[in-house]
Amino acid sequence: MKGRELSLPRECYRYITINGDTFDRIALDFYGEENYSTFIMQLNPTHIRTIIFEAGVELIIPKLKVSDKSTLPPWKR
Repeated sequence: MKGRELSLPRECYRYITINGDTFDRIALDFYGEENYSTFIMQLNPTHIRTIIFEAGVELIIPKLKVSDKSTLPPWKR
């Protein structure tokens, strides 16, 4: 990005994809929820158009505080 610097979260993971990974699947594995995939996409703009990853792609995965689902009502788990 020209003129703008991407600031990474203080804590993040480096993840190496396996063949067939998707942003949704990675978010589900890390956070238990596919909806968090947007956070992963934001930190990996060069791969934003990738639908299915090949093996060996390095991604940055932010460490997020995800609420404990056991306190949610059953229809929100």
